[in-house]
Amino acid sequence: MSTVIEQPVEARLVAAAPRMPSIPATLSYERGDPFAVRMTFPAPATLEGVEVCWTFSRELLISGMQEPDGHGDVRVRPYGYDRTVLEFHAPEGTAVIHVRSGELRRFLQATGELVPVGLEHLQLDLDHDLAELMRGTC
Repeated sequence: MSTVIEQPVEARLVAAAPRMPSIPATLSYERGDPFAVRMTFPAPATLEGVEVCWTFSRELLISGMQEPDGHGDVRVRPYGYDRTVLEFHAPEGTAVIHVRSGELRRFLQATGELVPVGLEHLQLDLDHDLAELMRGTC
Protein backbone atom coordinates (compact mmCIF):
# COMPACT_ATOMS: atom_id res chain seq x y z
CA MET A 1 0.00 0.00 0.00
CA SER A 2 1.29 3.46 -0.89
CA THR A 3 2.36 5.78 1.90
CA VAL A 4 1.39 8.93 -0.03
CA ILE A 5 -2.00 10.03 -1.31
CA GLU A 6 -2.28 12.74 -3.97
CA GLN A 7 -5.54 13.92 -5.46
CA PRO A 8 -6.00 16.72 -7.98
CA VAL A 9 -8.94 19.00 -7.23
CA GLU A 10 -10.60 21.84 -9.05
CA ALA A 11 -10.56 24.97 -6.93
CA ARG A 12 -12.54 28.09 -7.78
CA LEU A 13 -10.91 31.33 -6.76
CA VAL A 14 -13.37 33.79 -5.24
CA ALA A 15 -12.59 37.18 -6.74
CA ALA A 16 -14.26 40.51 -7.31
CA ALA A 17 -15.13 39.46 -10.86
CA PRO A 18 -18.53 37.79 -11.33
CA ARG A 19 -16.99 34.60 -12.77
CA MET A 20 -14.84 32.60 -10.39
CA PRO A 21 -11.82 31.29 -12.30
CA SER A 22 -11.00 27.62 -11.91
CA ILE A 23 -7.47 26.83 -10.77
CA PRO A 24 -5.83 23.43 -10.39
CA ALA A 25 -4.65 22.28 -6.99
CA THR A 26 -3.37 19.04 -5.51
CA LEU A 27 -4.21 17.67 -2.09
CA SER A 28 -1.61 15.37 -0.58
CA TYR A 29 -1.22 13.32 2.56
CA GLU A 30 1.73 11.23 3.78
CA ARG A 31 1.76 8.43 6.31
CA GLY A 32 5.07 9.82 7.64
CA ASP A 33 3.39 13.13 8.56
CA PRO A 34 0.00 11.78 9.66
CA PHE A 35 -1.53 14.93 11.13
CA ALA A 36 -0.90 17.16 8.08
CA VAL A 37 -2.61 17.76 4.75
CA ARG A 38 -0.98 19.78 1.98
CA MET A 39 -2.69 21.76 -0.73
CA THR A 40 -0.40 22.78 -3.57
CA PHE A 41 -1.09 25.33 -6.28
CA PRO A 42 1.12 25.24 -9.41
CA ALA A 43 3.18 28.28 -10.41
CA PRO A 44 0.85 29.47 -13.21
CA ALA A 45 -2.05 29.66 -10.71
CA THR A 46 -0.26 31.97 -8.25
CA LEU A 47 0.38 35.71 -8.24
CA GLU A 48 4.10 35.17 -7.56
CA GLY A 49 4.54 32.70 -10.42
CA VAL A 50 5.98 30.04 -8.10
CA GLU A 51 4.42 26.88 -6.72
CA VAL A 52 2.68 27.53 -3.40
CA CYS A 53 2.02 24.82 -0.82
CA TRP A 54 -0.14 25.27 2.28
CA THR A 55 0.10 22.77 5.12
CA PHE A 56 -2.69 22.40 7.65
CA SER A 57 -4.16 19.72 9.87
CA ARG A 58 -6.35 16.94 8.57
CA GLU A 59 -8.55 17.55 11.63
CA LEU A 60 -9.13 21.16 10.47
CA LEU A 61 -10.29 19.97 7.07
CA ILE A 62 -12.60 17.37 8.58
CA SER A 63 -14.19 19.71 11.13
CA GLY A 64 -14.30 22.70 8.76
CA MET A 65 -16.47 20.76 6.34
CA GLN A 66 -19.14 20.53 9.07
CA GLU A 67 -18.86 23.99 10.65
CA PRO A 68 -16.51 26.97 10.37
CA ASP A 69 -13.10 26.21 11.87
CA GLY A 70 -9.63 27.71 11.95
CA HIS A 71 -8.19 30.79 13.59
CA GLY A 72 -4.82 31.12 11.90
CA ASP A 73 -3.52 31.20 8.36
CA VAL A 74 -5.96 28.53 7.13
CA ARG A 75 -9.69 28.57 7.74
CA VAL A 76 -12.31 26.14 6.45
CA ARG A 77 -16.10 26.33 6.34
CA PRO A 78 -18.98 24.65 4.56
CA TYR A 79 -20.73 26.58 1.79
CA GLY A 80 -24.09 25.16 0.84
CA TYR A 81 -24.52 21.46 0.27
CA ASP A 82 -21.74 20.75 -2.20
CA ARG A 83 -18.97 23.28 -1.58
CA THR A 84 -16.35 23.91 1.04
CA VAL A 85 -14.54 27.23 1.40
CA LEU A 86 -10.84 27.34 2.24
CA GLU A 87 -9.25 30.66 3.16
CA PHE A 88 -5.49 31.08 3.03
CA HIS A 89 -4.21 34.16 4.88
CA ALA A 90 -0.70 35.49 4.17
CA PRO A 91 1.00 38.87 4.60
CA GLU A 92 0.48 39.47 0.86
CA GLY A 93 -3.27 38.99 1.14
CA THR A 94 -6.01 36.39 1.44
CA ALA A 95 -7.01 33.78 -1.11
CA VAL A 96 -10.51 32.34 -0.82
CA ILE A 97 -11.32 29.23 -2.81
CA HIS A 98 -14.29 26.90 -3.21
CA VAL A 99 -13.76 23.15 -3.60
CA ARG A 100 -16.42 20.54 -4.21
CA SER A 101 -17.10 18.85 -0.89
CA GLY A 102 -17.37 15.47 -2.61
CA GLU A 103 -13.75 15.75 -3.77
CA LEU A 104 -12.66 16.56 -0.23
CA ARG A 105 -14.69 13.66 1.20
CA ARG A 106 -13.06 11.23 -1.27
CA PHE A 107 -9.63 12.54 -0.31
CA LEU A 108 -10.36 12.28 3.41
CA GLN A 109 -11.72 8.75 3.00
CA ALA A 110 -8.47 7.72 1.30
CA THR A 111 -6.40 9.31 4.07
CA GLY A 112 -8.52 7.50 6.67
CA GLU A 113 -7.86 4.19 4.96
CA LEU A 114 -4.12 4.91 5.00
CA VAL A 115 -4.06 6.23 8.60
CA PRO A 116 -7.31 6.00 10.57
CA VAL A 117 -8.34 9.20 12.36
CA GLY A 118 -7.33 8.97 15.99
CA LEU A 119 -4.45 6.57 15.29
CA GLU A 120 -2.04 9.08 13.76
CA HIS A 121 0.29 8.82 16.76
CA LEU A 122 1.04 5.20 15.88
CA GLN A 123 2.79 6.38 12.70
CA LEU A 124 5.29 8.55 14.55
CA ASP A 125 8.81 7.33 15.31
CA LEU A 126 9.71 9.69 18.14
CA ASP A 127 13.05 8.01 18.88
CA HIS A 128 14.16 8.47 15.27
CA ASP A 129 12.91 12.06 15.14
CA LEU A 130 14.70 12.92 18.39
CA ALA A 131 17.92 11.32 17.12
CA GLU A 132 17.66 13.44 13.95
CA LEU A 133 17.21 16.60 16.02
CA MET A 134 20.15 15.75 18.24
CA ARG A 135 22.51 14.81 15.41
CA GLY A 136 25.35 17.24 15.19
CA THR A 137 24.56 19.10 18.43
CA CYS A 138 27.41 17.54 20.41
